[in-house]
Amino acid sequence: MPQLALADAPAPRLDFTADEMQLALAVSGDAGLAAWYGKTGLAPLFTAPDGARLRSALVLAMGTARSHGLPDVYDDAALAAMDGQTGPAAEAAFARGFSRWTHDVGGGILTPRSVDPGIRRDVPRVATETLLARFAAANDPAAMLDTVPPQSRDYRRLREALAAEIGPGVGADVPLVPEGNWREGMQDRGVSALRTRLAAMGFAADSAVPDLFDAPLAEQVAGFQRRVGLRPDGIAGPRTVARLNGRGTGLRGLLIALERMRWMGTHDLDARMVWVNLPEFTAEVREGGHTVFETRAVIGKSDPEMRTPEFSDEMEHVVVNPRWNVPRSITVKEYLPRLQKNRNAVAHLDIVDGRGRVVARDGIDFGRYTAATFPYRMRQKPSEDNALGEVKFIFPNSMNIYLHDTPSKGLFGESRRAFSHGCIRIGRPVDLAHVLLQGSAADPAARYARARASGKETYLELKPHLPVHLVYFTTVVDEDGSIRHFGDVYGRDAAVWAALQKAGAAAGLETAALTD
Repeated sequence: MPQLALADAPAPRLDFTADEMQLALAVSGDAGLAAWYGKTGLAPLFTAPDGARLRSALVLAMGTARSHGLPDVYDDAALAAMDGQTGPAAEAAFARGFSRWTHDVGGGILTPRSVDPGIRRDVPRVATETLLARFAAANDPAAMLDTVPPQSRDYRRLREALAAEIGPGVGADVPLVPEGNWREGMQDRGVSALRTRLAAMGFAADSAVPDLFDAPLAEQVAGFQRRVGLRPDGIAGPRTVARLNGRGTGLRGLLIALERMRWMGTHDLDARMVWVNLPEFTAEVREGGHTVFETRAVIGKSDPEMRTPEFSDEMEHVVVNPRWNVPRSITVKEYLPRLQKNRNAVAHLDIVDGRGRVVARDGIDFGRYTAATFPYRMRQKPSEDNALGEVKFIFPNSMNIYLHDTPSKGLFGESRRAFSHGCIRIGRPVDLAHVLLQGSAADPAARYARARASGKETYLELKPHLPVHLVYFTTVVDEDGSIRHFGDVYGRDAAVWAALQKAGAAAGLETAALTD
């Protein structure tokens, strides 16, 4: 195809109406909106003759902010009052509202990396101009907006749990449960109130003797406790009574979890993947949103320099009989001082120069070096006592974080398993390798066994590469709606909560969705 001469190219548009200039200035601070209106010649979208359905869909979507655990900062009432107005001010107001809503519900209010140094997550988002194009072309714009929030089962369950936590609540005429330790066998008017309030929340246990705490009532108490993340002992003690009376303690965890789930952005969480939830100390393989393999994990110590970071990547290889390339931080902080006292210390490790050659220790004056000037690396050959065990799982990243076996099996018996230098130790590494090699080898166990028997470091490629997500959820909702809570081992949830509160306060609003 012949190229157009420069003189034949269409001249850039230089003349704009006053309304077009006003709209251009109004959206210039938002790159996505500026790109959209630049491509469309500053043509109105929301205030166009057929824009009513777009305006209505946007206002309706913004009205669901509370159900997503988002603060009430989207001015949907103000936009609704502008419905029917024309001109650049109205167009820009709806456009900015669209941009903010889709940004927040589609990828979170916060920028993860700004919250805590250990959160190394980048949110994959759909560009605003792309969303606007889909919105404008949609036969059902409301349905299109419903696709912007995360579509994963986990996000849906969190929203359902949030709805149960904050409303719709029971009617004002439903009596509160008196404080006490209500248990099976007790008979009192307080038991009648307990029975009535449970029934109003969907945990009915009818009885001919309403004030008697019988076995069916204990079962319903336990069901309620499971749903809200309490120990299901069937006894309505102070914590259970507080939750029944609307003084819940689970709201904060749910709001943080919803924001964190939004950070997963456009990641396909129904894909086959490795999912490591750090506060739970577990590693899973998931398919279609369901766990198909699970094992205990050991994560980094709570020392700020050893905390396992949060991020997503792609797992590329299972490495059998791995060599351990000692991280430089461990080399200079832990091993160099020992070598300076005794050149034969840590004899199981080789000293390696910049060209990868093993160097004899008797030719090195360790005392002349500092942590900053030590020119060597340290490495451990494949062996039974190798620090990485018999297999590691790598997804190349700048932080040198990976999953691996370990000869220190006893730590998997601990309930709080934060003991490593940052990498993730796996309780059932060989089983994990077999699962991950499915699809990459006709007989994964045999392929692994051959590599193991070779005694040599062997890279087994995963085809295709597998998404791996290192996440930090202290609140999770199971398939039956039960809520489980885990400790904030690194204090990151506290930082996220403070940032969420600040995000709500910045708009000058007090909202139940950000007040616990």
